Amino acid sequence: MSRAPGHRRNARGRAAFIRIAAAFVLAAVAPLFFSAGGDVVNNMVLAAAYVVMALGLNIIVGFAGLLDLGYVAFFAIGAYTMGWFGSGFFSTKDIHVGVSEQLTNLPGIHLNWLIILPIAALFAASLGALIGWPTLRLRGDYIAIVTLAFGEIIGRIAVNSDQGVFGIGEFNLTNGRSGITPVDKIDIPLVDRFTTLNLRPWYWTALVLALVVLFINFRLRDSRIGRAWVAIREDEVAAISMGIPTVRVKLLAYAMGAAMGGMAGTFLGSFYNTVNATQFEFSFSIFVLAMIILGGLGSIWGVVLGAIVLSFINTNLIPDVFNGVPGQLGLDFDLTQLGFGIFGFLLVIMMVLRPQGLIPEKRHQAEFGEGPDEGETVVEARA
Repeated sequence: MSRAPGHRRNARGRAAFIRIAAAFVLAAVAPLFFSAGGDVVNNMVLAAAYVVMALGLNIIVGFAGLLDLGYVAFFAIGAYTMGWFGSGFFSTKDIHVGVSEQLTNLPGIHLNWLIILPIAALFAASLGALIGWPTLRLRGDYIAIVTLAFGEIIGRIAVNSDQGVFGIGEFNLTNGRSGITPVDKIDIPLVDRFTTLNLRPWYWTALVLALVVLFINFRLRDSRIGRAWVAIREDEVAAISMGIPTVRVKLLAYAMGAAMGGMAGTFLGSFYNTVNATQFEFSFSIFVLAMIILGGLGSIWGVVLGAIVLSFINTNLIPDVFNGVPGQLGLDFDLTQLGFGIFGFLLVIMMVLRPQGLIPEKRHQAEFGEGPDEGETVVEARA
């Protein structure tokens, strides 16, 4: 007698849980096999932070279908929040909360990173809702144009706000291209203060942050609001006719995705030890968007894989492995100068060979004719 479908689904669920748990255990112990301050662990730290960024943008683009080309703005607001509340930038006020004794002797505002993290998420979520508001009546390419404009506005504010915002007033908000430096290292209670000599604590912190964001993504995807996002992505007119409050749902998508970008920004601001306007270029938004397209729009595990692959290509493969190839061919340039051209070429190849992504979402997989696995169904999106 054949087993019931429910039993088969439970067995597959247990097997998937075991595989995922084993993968995370392997990820947690991986830095122990490499030099604590070496390039490998450094690249792993960046990959984990990029996973958080990509999962945040996937909520906006993959779940809700809102093309956002200004995602770097949320990275910027998170990094600057770390700079404002975790450095001596505002030296006229001395505020120290939850930091080590070493930092209590320094001027400026110094809050514990665990305090700055939710503040940055709140700031970024507010900015996300603000950016999303003008796009509520727009669709497709028009949304991309508006979000691109907002991303560029934030970038210009970062550059030109060392003497008032766009020269208005004299308040130094960002310190322009000189940046805010040094930024406090992460200082978690009961754990030694992080240093650049041992990058393993940085990696484990980024991994935990990625796990938290992963959990939030899964819960959101399977929730009522997640189904509403999918309904809007598939057919907004039909979603409206079903009674889905599209205004609130869209704003929530922008806010949730932005909050995750802001959280990653605080981590990278502390990791880089500086917050500089040159970090927030338009190309970074495209870089994160490429991770989603490579992995698979709307696919959580696909986005994780896409972020890891592109991070590895950007931090290791291009600068360390293939950078000398043009010189060997008699060409006078570095391959790093063509980094984003290489990413564009990879995306073109993906669109031709596997447009649904490396690990496609079940609905997209069915659309491209592959269909879901036996015993699985494509769940209809209903509010």
